[in-house]
Amino acid sequence: MHSRCVVAVAVRLVCGLRPQTRTPGQKNRPLVSRRGSGLLGLALLAGGDGGGSFQYYGRMGVSERHTRTVRMIGEEGLARLAGARVAVFGLGGVGAACAEALVRGGVGAFLFVDKDAVEPSNINRQAIAFASTVGRRKVDVMRAMALDINPEADIETLDAFVRRESIEALMEAVTPPDCIVDALDTLTAKTALALYAQRHGIPIISSMGGANKTDPTMLAFADLSETRVCPMCREMRKIARANGIDRLPVLYSSEQPVKVPAQAGAERSEKTELGTMSYFPPIMGQMIAGYVIRQIVGI
Repeated sequence: MHSRCVVAVAVRLVCGLRPQTRTPGQKNRPLVSRRGSGLLGLALLAGGDGGGSFQYYGRMGVSERHTRTVRMIGEEGLARLAGARVAVFGLGGVGAACAEALVRGGVGAFLFVDKDAVEPSNINRQAIAFASTVGRRKVDVMRAMALDINPEADIETLDAFVRRESIEALMEAVTPPDCIVDALDTLTAKTALALYAQRHGIPIISSMGGANKTDPTMLAFADLSETRVCPMCREMRKIARANGIDRLPVLYSSEQPVKVPAQAGAERSEKTELGTMSYFPPIMGQMIAGYVIRQIVGI
């Protein structure tokens, strides 16, 4: 076991798992973890012919979870994912689906941030929403789901709102992430997170509005400045200019939103004019997970 550990450490060094930064728009240069050695790594296991082969190795032995993934991205790519820490802000329809896909994809460490509890109205679209989870804190449900997929995952949670005046103190209490997924609902929270990422040089991908949309083929990645049609993007562009946000990669839909009349007598804060198809936010979350994995691996 000692020799395996030594080789695993050596492989991590060979694979380049050390501090490195890069701008979100760069291609073909993988993001590399700043958190040092993780719980998972690669081990060189002696083969029957006296040679060796790289396999994904954890405390419980060689994992079968990632055999399909390693065929696609190789051992080094899998090691990069295992060494990465991704922060997912917002665990709704987009964020929960994204987090689940990242865990299944081999990302080794996470920060999950959300202040809400699961509600019955979440069940139509959120990966963590079941009859059995209604009333539970979303961060707790997401953490339990992630650990059920990968018991060796390194997970931190914050049951907190994201505010501009408190985000620095909030993030000082946790391990710095290598990249950030913004799946938050409000423009003020999105602005606070985008500014935080810009100040600290952390790559970020932001989800724009999925409400009142039906056609997932209209989804696309773009810089915020290049978006069109999407009402949330329009408002976010104004805020970005006013706050000095230089650039912000987003996933957005150019589909014209379906017009949904507000319910008679409903308060404006209830937002009864917003509807959501069951498949739309999860597809957005899966697409963002793919974006993040490709950025980390460098493909």
